[in-house]
Parts: sequence; C-alpha cells; structure tokens
Amino acid sequence: MHVEHHDLYSEFPDMRDAIDALKAANAYFAGLFARYDRLTGKVEDLEEHDMPVSDFTLEDMKKARVRLKDEIYQLLIAFRIGQQSKA
Repeated sequence: MHVEHHDLYSEFPDMRDAIDALKAANAYFAGLFARYDRLTGKVEDLEEHDMPVSDFTLEDMKKARVRLKDEIYQLLIAFRIGQQSKA
C-alpha cells in the first residue's frame, strides 16, 4: 500500500528554517515536533503494513496529529511574524 508521508518538513517546506530555529531554541516546540514525528511514524507504519487496528483508533490518531500540526503551524507563524518585526 502506498503511504503518503506527513513529516513537518514536507507539510511546511517553506518553513524549514523556522522549524529548525524553533527546534533548537524552544523546548516546547521541540516537544511538539517530537510528539508529531512519533505519532506520524505510528500512523504511517499502521497504514504501510496494513496492521489490524480499528478505524476509530486510526482516525483518533490522525485527529491528534492534525491538532498537533495546527499548534505547530501557529507557533511557526508567530515566529515568522516576530522575525519580520525585528527587521
């Protein structure tokens, strides 16, 4: 089965620099990044290997991933705005 990859660098390719800067300087962001990365790995592994899991469980995992991605995106946008205001 073909599995689409959802790592944050693929999801936000124009924000690679902000992702790297926040991972290095902000422990909260680094924790969110790690949680998102682990959850994405689990979802992709389940899908790729067609492992038996209930649809509800997989959907809950995907919803959790979307919530994390939304929070990460908000932090990335705030970081970018902060950078622009310094310029």
